[in-house]
Amino acid sequence: MARRLPSPPPVLAGFVHQRVLGSGGFADVYLYEQNLPRRQVAVKALLSEIVDEHLRGMFRAEVNVMAQLSAHPSILTVYQAGVAADGRPFMVMELCSGALGDRYRRERIPVAEVLGIAVNIGSALETAHRAGVLHRDLKPSNILITAYGHPVLSDFGIASTLGDAQLAVGLSVPWSAPETLIDELPVTVRSEVFSFAATIYSLLAGRSPCEISGATTTAGELTARIDRGQIQGIERPDVPASLERSLRRALSRTPAERPATVLQLVREFQACQSELGLTQTPIEVEFTDWAFPAASTMEEKTLLRGIGSEVPTSPSAMRARRRRSDGARLDSTRLTGTSADGSFVLGDRGALNSGAVRRRRRFVPLFAFGAVILSAAITGVAVELTRSQQTEIPVVRELRAVGSVGAVRFSWTDPGVRETDRYLIHSPGSLSSVQTGRGFTIDARAGERVCATVTVTRDSRSGRPSASVCATVNL
Repeated sequence: MARRLPSPPPVLAGFVHQRVLGSGGFADVYLYEQNLPRRQVAVKALLSEIVDEHLRGMFRAEVNVMAQLSAHPSILTVYQAGVAADGRPFMVMELCSGALGDRYRRERIPVAEVLGIAVNIGSALETAHRAGVLHRDLKPSNILITAYGHPVLSDFGIASTLGDAQLAVGLSVPWSAPETLIDELPVTVRSEVFSFAATIYSLLAGRSPCEISGATTTAGELTARIDRGQIQGIERPDVPASLERSLRRALSRTPAERPATVLQLVREFQACQSELGLTQTPIEVEFTDWAFPAASTMEEKTLLRGIGSEVPTSPSAMRARRRRSDGARLDSTRLTGTSADGSFVLGDRGALNSGAVRRRRRFVPLFAFGAVILSAAITGVAVELTRSQQTEIPVVRELRAVGSVGAVRFSWTDPGVRETDRYLIHSPGSLSSVQTGRGFTIDARAGERVCATVTVTRDSRSGRPSASVCATVNL
């Protein structure tokens, strides 16, 4: 399919056009220099010949979605948006140095790098899902790399809310879940788990999961293979078997057999990092206080990833430490054509008088007394509920710490956990993490005293933390 020439760049006040960066089915992307503040930016503008009210609505939705989510470090930043003099809607975005859509076909990307990208992009996708947004077009070319080498998720152009029952439109075939391609069912979180896994698979294998190396594949043939679940092997000796198993499970033909959330798959990727002796890439997802043991100090709150974003971070909380979890599994119109990246695309308040004030005051004592009684009752129920929740969750009582050269090793005996339970590790000055193994190591400076607590978590609830145990790093 021949590719069209890019349309002329729009004239934008305060911006100077430099060159074309890329073209897609609905828009072109250009490099501009912004006058104030002076910087280079990417500008995405819709094609004038296809602009209608429907496209304008989709574009506005994309701008709003990305603006709401772009505070996340792994989601592309949107600076501003508007309508150019020629009537074309445009969006000004952060300029990135490249995309993975070309690189993974040209070269073999190291497993360690792919796992880091997987955790970063998975965190971004999980964040979008928690905001009620489905991306609906996950693929390697929608992962961009910033000037500082950080991967970011882009192109929410066909994104929808989780409550939208609209069928899949505009999905890229090689990375789409079979139920959206064949059964024409709405995209769900489990569909996105499939697409996310297919994207990470592609970065490792150099091709999409159902492509055959060296063979020419039509869109119909590829769709049939996806429907039959014909996942090809990755064929790389440096890819751990555990990583390939995780990806195959997420690429299951049956949605119920896949992880229920992207976060679950991301935690398996972290476990693979530990298995390879790599430093775990932090999961950057906003958590709520109830998911963790109560943090007693402001400094401790900064250590809980996602909670500390609105809390001043102390110097000690910024100290870089490396925690190693020994082999632990961390819980931490329909048209067919070709897109710009060569992939198959499937498309379709008043003043009160003094008398009123005096009358209101007569009811204050009685109201206050009732409020106290109600508050006490609620508190009592909450306390009993908390007690009942915590008593059923085992507590780690035999936490041990042994200092060695440059590190402290922590371990404990099984307090009677279930298969689905996890251990929450917390150490002041280090990021909290979740794992299944009963041991971890914290690297620190010689002579430094390192402390930690371990808490069992069950069904998104936390039990009581263990007593804090400390040891000193050997000189």
